Amino acid sequence: MATQTLTSQTFNSTVSDNELVLVDFWATWCGPCKAFGPIYDKASEKNPDIVFGKVDIDQNQELATAADIQAVPTLLITKNGQIIFKQAGALRASDLDNLIEQAKQADVPPVEK
Repeated sequence: MATQTLTSQTFNSTVSDNELVLVDFWATWCGPCKAFGPIYDKASEKNPDIVFGKVDIDQNQELATAADIQAVPTLLITKNGQIIFKQAGALRASDLDNLIEQAKQADVPPVEK
């Protein structure tokens, strides 16, 4: 599955309606974001069972603030509606693959609605 553009209007429903969601907070002016983008896109193609979202922090400043994004790129991973990982900095493909496997294996009970 290709990456999805997430906005303030779609973020919460995407996180709550899907078991595993990875979100790349990025900016057009960010060099490391440009380097990480193709790695993230390739991982999304290899893992069609996971939702991969992207948030442009300049177009979604309130969402970036709500998520307490201090630097870009920042990768956020949610499972069953709960944040299980959040880290700033571009990742190598092997590190991202490893994180995805850990996220798949993580035992996170669903949040009661």
